[in-house]
Order: sequence, then structure tokens, then C-alpha cells
Amino acid sequence: MWSKIKAWFGYGEEASGHGDHGHSHAAGSHGHTHGVIDPGLSSSERGIWAIKWSFVILAITAIFQLVVVFTSGSVALLADTIHNVGDATTAIPLWIAFVLARRKPTATFNYGLGRVEDMAGIVIVVIILISALVAGYEAIDRLIHPQPITQLLAVAVAGLIGFAGNEAVAVFRIRVGREMNSAALIADGYHARTDGLTSLAVVIGAIGVWAGFPLADPIIGLLITIAIFGIVWQSARAVITRSLDGISPGVLEEIRHAIAHVPGVIRLVDVKARWLGHRLRAELTVAVDPALSVAQASGIALALQNELHDHLPPLDAATVQFDTTGAQAVAVTAVAAGHHHAPEPFRFHCDFGTGELQIVDTPSGERMRLSFDRRVEGLRATVEIRRPENQVENLALVEIGQGQNAFESIVAPAEPHEFDAELRLNTKHAEQRLPFRMEEPEGHQH
Repeated sequence: MWSKIKAWFGYGEEASGHGDHGHSHAAGSHGHTHGVIDPGLSSSERGIWAIKWSFVILAITAIFQLVVVFTSGSVALLADTIHNVGDATTAIPLWIAFVLARRKPTATFNYGLGRVEDMAGIVIVVIILISALVAGYEAIDRLIHPQPITQLLAVAVAGLIGFAGNEAVAVFRIRVGREMNSAALIADGYHARTDGLTSLAVVIGAIGVWAGFPLADPIIGLLITIAIFGIVWQSARAVITRSLDGISPGVLEEIRHAIAHVPGVIRLVDVKARWLGHRLRAELTVAVDPALSVAQASGIALALQNELHDHLPPLDAATVQFDTTGAQAVAVTAVAAGHHHAPEPFRFHCDFGTGELQIVDTPSGERMRLSFDRRVEGLRATVEIRRPENQVENLALVEIGQGQNAFESIVAPAEPHEFDAELRLNTKHAEQRLPFRMEEPEGHQH
């Protein structure tokens, strides 16, 4: 019986939603947060669907309660109703933030508009704070100027309606959260369940008035106000921490755990992560065997990124850099900066950035190099060259150096260096194809 009661409040393995894992993958969950939805939630259409229907249920509950407030004059019921209205209205700025966050990155907003979600979180905290202040004012006013409360049965019924509405939202969020394997949505369902208990407190106040203790109603109203202030404190702490790029230590531990699964990584030199709205970005510096080729090291980086995405579903992008301790910078000469027999560079300007594509000489031979003046994050680049007889040559470009803002092919482009081609730029959500032609200087055709 005790274990069932704990599970009902959100404690224990059954409530956590992680009983099947040897270690927790819910690094994005961060405790009780009033009105602020899990960072991984809004990336799913089903999660947004759950938010919308939770809003509808809480709004209907609040309407029923308001009718009884105006006819009975119960301040405890008013405090609970204001609380439920605040719960419902917090979905509005969050929904606006989700719409804006879906917009593609631009040359101005390289990371997209994910930060709008953090701004919405601050608006939500302000809404909850205002609801606490209004409820507290009404309760204190009734303590100083007591007023008779009528229709106690209706007040009790309205409190039960509030409990039923919040419990319906709790069951709904928990069920959808388990379908999505979202631990934070499940936790938010248990939060709705505790909100339902505040509605039951209204019923207790009505019983107190009926038993001959008229101050029970405003006293219960004050207790509910104190509970809302506690929620304001927890929500503000979480929102401000995220706005300042704060991160739960559990996220970094999960990253370290993922790295341990990737062969070829000697050690983790540095790791940083931060939230941009509901999506996570990570930056890692790892040490690998310096004798590895660029292709082998790139393979390790790709395996590491895949492992991180498996361990951290909210992860949007992970930038992997290699430790340069003990390395010496390559002297850049006029020959290394450009190939004297190479075609003219292809200059471009698009939504993903501006820059140029050229064939250059490197210590490893000729390479196709893509240099950016500016670009969006999380970019992948490929050059597709059309050769005679319908042959296609694909050159994947990998990011080079640290802070150089450049990509380079692992192998040399085939001869001749005169061809029609496409530069393909991809982010996680969009692709741009830029056609171009390269022609060798006169007198150097093969």
C-alpha cells in the first residue's frame, strides 16, 4: 500500500519511467517546475498535443470554479481558481515560443530562436508570481474584513472539480509521457497531481466553515498562496539558471558516460553543454592517437556524435574537437593558401552563411576547402561533382582546426579540375544546394 501511495506522488521506479535502464537517460529533467515543460517535450508533435489538451482541461476546470466563486464568495476557492487559471495561461507564451523556435537559423540568428523559450519561461514565472500576489491579497483582506460564505456545498463540489481536473491532466501527461519515454513529462504529470491536492484543501476549508470556524476559508487561502510562492521560487531558479547557461551536472555525467562507449578516445580533455530553449548543444575536446589519419580521427568524431545522440535525445548538435597539446602549427605559405593551377574560387551567399569554395594545396596534397566568413552552427557540407558518362564524384567536407571556420575534403578532387558541381549545405532541419562551375586557367587544362 505504501509503495502505491509513493508511486501516486511520483516516487519510486514505476513513477520515474526508467526502470528498464542500467543508468538514467533523463539528464534533461530538473525537478518540479511549475508551467515550464521538459526541454525534450516540444520536439515531439505528440508532446505539443499533450500541452494543448492540458490547457483545455485546466481552462474548463477554472471556468467551473469561477462560477462558484462569484456565487459563494469563497476566498480559498478563489485562490485555487487563480492558481488553475495561471496553470492554464502559462501554455500561451510557451506555445508562442515553440512556434518561433521552429524557425530555421539565419545569418543573423545562427543558433535559431531557441532562446525565446527561456524568455517565455520568465514570462511564465511572472504570471505565477502575480497569481500568488492576488490570491494572498484576497486572503489577507478576508482575514481583516470577514465576509459570510454561502453555498458551502457548491464550494466543496467546486474544490472536488478542481481536484478532478488536475488529476485528469496528471493521468493524461503521465500516460503520454510514458508513450514518449519522457521522464520530465511524467514528472510534470505528478506535479499536476499535487496541484489537485490544493483543490482538496478548499474542500477542507468549506468543511471548517460548516463546522463553525469561519476563518478556515481565508486561512486555507493563505496556505495555498504560500504553496504557490514555493512554486514561484523553484520555477524562477530553474529558468534563470538556464538563461545563464547553467546545466545540470547529470548532463555532463551522461556525456562522459557516452564517451566511455567510443573506442579510440584516449581521454576527455574538456566538455561544455548548454540549453538553447528545449534543445541541448555540447562542445567536447578529446584526445586521440596523434598517429591517426584525418579520416580515422573523423570516424571517431562521428561515432562519438552518434553515441551522444543515443544517450541524450534532446541533443541538437555536438561539436567535437581534437586535443592539440604538443602539436605544432603548420606554416601557411602562399602555395598552401591556394593552388596556382586551381580554378577561381566559388563565392556564395545563402541563408546558411557566406564564404568561398576552392581547391588548395596542402601538405597532404590537393584538397577542396570551404571557408566561411560567417555560418550557422551544426552545418554539414558535401560537394557533388558531375563527371563524364553520368558519373558522380562526392566529396564530404569535414571541419578542420579550432576556430578556423573552415571545412576540407579528406581526399583530393579527381582530375581534371574543370566540372559542373553542387555545394550541398545541410543542417538538421534544412538543406541548400548551390550549383557552380569550375574551370582551369587557360594553358593548364589536362
